[in-house]
Amino acid sequence: MTTTNDVSTEQHPSGDDRFALVDKHLKRVRYEQDQLIETLHVAQDVFGYLSEDVLMYVARALMLPPSMVYGVATFYQLFTFEAPGDHACTVCTGTACYVKGADAIVGSVAEAYAVAAGATSEDGRLTLKIARCLGSCGLAPVVVLDGAVHGHLDAAEALDLVRAALGETVG
Repeated sequence: MTTTNDVSTEQHPSGDDRFALVDKHLKRVRYEQDQLIETLHVAQDVFGYLSEDVLMYVARALMLPPSMVYGVATFYQLFTFEAPGDHACTVCTGTACYVKGADAIVGSVAEAYAVAAGATSEDGRLTLKIARCLGSCGLAPVVVLDGAVHGHLDAAEALDLVRAALGETVG
């Protein structure tokens, strides 16, 4: 017999096995409501973003109102609600990076791939994000491309990195 919040024995309507990973976390934290933020982090790590379906799943599992789960998720900048691109480029726009040309990097990548900061290109190949500070001021300006940190870049060098990651000719 399942308890009210034990969603792990029920198959998710989508049949998506990734929900089992979220369930494993939920069991580990004993479905405690004060684990909402950590559960949202786990769900985003598993799915790549927080869809409405995932938010509802977490709300039901933790027996919280969906409005509370959505409110918490939208409050924190680290949570995303759209599927990320195949590659992710995050440009630090903190003071040190900005002074050393971060805005030019954002502008060149945005123009080259017709993508606004905070969005994913139409073809789904690149997500361009900005961060207020990545804590690597000594490397300013800093670009994180697919998880790798690159420092002391100018706009042309950053664009070359992105092109290389996307498998394009760098020139």
